[in-house]
Amino acid sequence: AGTAMRFLTSYFATQQDCEVVLTGSSRMKERPIEVLVTALNNLGADITYLETHGCPPLKIKGKELTKDKVTLNANVSSQYISALLLIAPKLKNGLELTLEGNITSVPYIHMTLALLNEIGVKTSFLGNKIIVSPLTTHNSQLITVESDWSSASYWYSIIALSGIGTEIKLSSYKKNSLQADAALVDIYKSFGVSTTFENNTIILQKSTISDQQSTISFHLANSPDIAQTIAVTSFGLGFECKLTGLHTLKIKETDRLLALKTELEKLGGKVSITNDSLHLYSNTIFKDNGSPLLEGLGEAISTYNDHRMAMAFAPLALKRNLIIEDAMVVSKSYPSFWEDLKSVGFKISEVI
Repeated sequence: AGTAMRFLTSYFATQQDCEVVLTGSSRMKERPIEVLVTALNNLGADITYLETHGCPPLKIKGKELTKDKVTLNANVSSQYISALLLIAPKLKNGLELTLEGNITSVPYIHMTLALLNEIGVKTSFLGNKIIVSPLTTHNSQLITVESDWSSASYWYSIIALSGIGTEIKLSSYKKNSLQADAALVDIYKSFGVSTTFENNTIILQKSTISDQQSTISFHLANSPDIAQTIAVTSFGLGFECKLTGLHTLKIKETDRLLALKTELEKLGGKVSITNDSLHLYSNTIFKDNGSPLLEGLGEAISTYNDHRMAMAFAPLALKRNLIIEDAMVVSKSYPSFWEDLKSVGFKISEVI
């Protein structure tokens, strides 16, 4: 997984007398990591490329990093920034990270810094400069980890595609969540889904019929991981949908914009994409609360080794039969996804 590759690269770079090789699938070996490797090497790390320059596999010789200043392009994936911030408290002199240009990952940066603060790390984020002090004392404490809002997006989509009154309860979620994907609460109001917070749970309910005559528009630079879900929900409801701020989707597990276009058009949709946007045109294939198309096995949805493609398209099974190829790709982030769907009544079987 790309996330693990980035965070482990930083982690192992700081582990003295530890030498490792990080590698992955053929797709992983194509995914750029030079931004992070260069930053770590500038801090004194010893990381080299074993095959293609700028991509895994990486050979990492762990050592104590004594330098404390590094600069990154502010437009990079937030995971590069968080990967550096998470090791910063263990660096001898802490870290002073300067971000050059327009910062596009502010919510994720604040989330990382807030978690560091929670364990006693002093931080500051003023203008384009982030400072993390070294952690000198170690106090054990219990931290409750909130559930993943991007995983909740698939349940928002299921409720949006269901009949009035359908509801489900999910845990553990906080009303003042630090996760950018908590934007789902407001976004899915456009699809007739209400969210009620009750202690550490949320109750999702299909409360209104959506207005299919309107065009749904969202700028998702702060929460690109829910773009696929939103696009499929819109398609299932017949909405016209314009999503922008998606420049990071082209460097994920697959080119997610192209994958979305290909699979939605396979189902009869009409989609246009740019380097950072997707426009789904309205359709009459499905109607809100209309009759599902359950004849035959249904179309086979390619998942491109991408967990979010599998889970984003699954809710369409409420509207028509579907085949999801390489279904266990969901194990990357949500191993029990298919079992959870079965528990609420989805009929799932293996196609041979």
